[in-house]
Amino acid sequence: MFSHIMVGANDVAESKRFYDAILGALGYEPGVMDDRGRCFYFTATGVFAITSPINGEAACHGNGSTVGFAASSPEQADAWHAAGVANGGTSCEDAPGVREGGLGQMYLAYLRDPSGNKVCALHRIEG
Repeated sequence: MFSHIMVGANDVAESKRFYDAILGALGYEPGVMDDRGRCFYFTATGVFAITSPINGEAACHGNGSTVGFAASSPEQADAWHAAGVANGGTSCEDAPGVREGGLGQMYLAYLRDPSGNKVCALHRIEG
């Protein structure tokens, strides 16, 4: 469905360190910087990117927005969360754990990145 997701960052190098850590915990390679100072994480199914806003204003998070990353297990989601906290992220929402909902059981872990963007690791629990 998506070709790419790009989030704004006030300090791309700081955000790259954060995303290298959390995406590394999910098995992805470190981001690649381009000649415009943007950072890209390429996968077989899409691209995640970090950039300073092109209008020159400060980056800000989207209120109500969340970027979700698939985790293969609750343990991988926990490693993702720990890597994020250790690399400039802030834990938010409830502590990592199982949530019940209309879509079944999911293991969720939430963080705010260094620029305030909300990100999540999600593992769907097969029932």
